[in-house]
Amino acid sequence: MFAFERGGILITSDIEGRAREIETSLSPLRTVLFMREDFKIEDAKEVIGEAYKSEENTKTLILGAKSFTIPAQNALLKILEEPPRNIVFILIAPNKSTFLPTVRSRLNLTQEHTQRHFEPLSITLKNLDLASLFAFVKENERLKKHEAKALLEQIAYHAIHIEKLPLSASQLEGLEKGIRLVELNSRFQSVLVMILMNFIREVKRGR
Repeated sequence: MFAFERGGILITSDIEGRAREIETSLSPLRTVLFMREDFKIEDAKEVIGEAYKSEENTKTLILGAKSFTIPAQNALLKILEEPPRNIVFILIAPNKSTFLPTVRSRLNLTQEHTQRHFEPLSITLKNLDLASLFAFVKENERLKKHEAKALLEQIAYHAIHIEKLPLSASQLEGLEKGIRLVELNSRFQSVLVMILMNFIREVKRGR
């Protein structure tokens, strides 16, 4: 069970719902919610400002977002390690990979195991060609960071569980590298081309 009173990281697909449940469970103690789509450096500064407002009783700051930028996480590191008196932090996101290892090392992490549902891909990976590759990239060129990561997870799921492809080491490494590059704000079109080209290479090899 997630120890709300001690804070920590909660990984769940229902970010806002779980944040509200935690807020209710902690009543009558004060909680402050910071719910964002993408948690940025200005949000981190707002949290830090709230954390340094003195409290006689425990105050819990709940930070929920689909993604947390690296500058925002770096800005929070010191206060997460040494929070002000009576301040507790709860960070909520859909994926463990959202958080830097340095953030995860400062807080206990609880992961809720929920069944992921993936929509079918609009391409077939086992006979992918350049025309369909670039049409797919064009279709997904404006995704937000959390959407881009979700698409890469969808591609991996589709390849393994739907098309049942025997993924090569190069394909697996490409998928892992792609998620890291998205976290670093690399251009998603380039990341997606890199990953999908690995599938075209395997098609040419007759896998």
